[in-house]
Amino acid sequence: MEVTDKVRIFATLNQKDSMNGDSSERLSQESECREAGQYGILDEASAVALGVLKEIEALAGTTTCKSVQLVKLKKWALEQGCWFSDRTQFGEFFDRGSENEVYLSPDQKYIVKLNDFRYSDDNLTSFFERLNAHNIYFPDCAYRMIGFGENSDGKVCAVLVQRFVHSVRLATKQEVHDEFIRLGFNPEDNGEYYTNGYHDIFDAVEGNVLMGDDGHIYFIDTIIYESGTGGIDLYNSLSPRAKC
Repeated sequence: MEVTDKVRIFATLNQKDSMNGDSSERLSQESECREAGQYGILDEASAVALGVLKEIEALAGTTTCKSVQLVKLKKWALEQGCWFSDRTQFGEFFDRGSENEVYLSPDQKYIVKLNDFRYSDDNLTSFFERLNAHNIYFPDCAYRMIGFGENSDGKVCAVLVQRFVHSVRLATKQEVHDEFIRLGFNPEDNGEYYTNGYHDIFDAVEGNVLMGDDGHIYFIDTIIYESGTGGIDLYNSLSPRAKC
């Protein structure tokens, strides 16, 4: 994503703040992020996290390194100008889910999610893979990672931008099933999740899949794991929904 694109997006997000004369500093913070291609920050952050994983695995023989990765990513984001210290720039608080603290931009064009990596377990590799997979399968509501910040609980989070979907209602269970079949996925475990043999998609439930006012179905918030990596057990161990 070009720097000019980033500035354009955050000019929109900060439209209300500009009335108070405090938007220039916030916009400059984002524009200082290094210039890269679309989703460049996602790719670079993924490389930082992977580097930590390989180093810890070589030194200690373990893949448990999430806390170290978070420290390294915060340091990296501060160095790159992609650390957001003021959540008010994202707009009005909108919602809170099991992993995301959600804000709605003043013009209601964008959703900003602060994702606390809940479903990443002991390292962040699966999180970055999940975002890339989401953007491939659901490009109409793709994520753009623009940096990192802290949520209201003080947890280090990925800052994700997603366009606001104007919906007429929630998608029905049958509509979700039919759309997955159309995309080449099949239900497993009585519809607990869907798989295409490459990725398993969880949490495509009420509230996470919308029927847009254009008649299209939007998967705005799902959990994706690489097939064959124990995703079902990990999801069940981390999801409040699975424990209900």
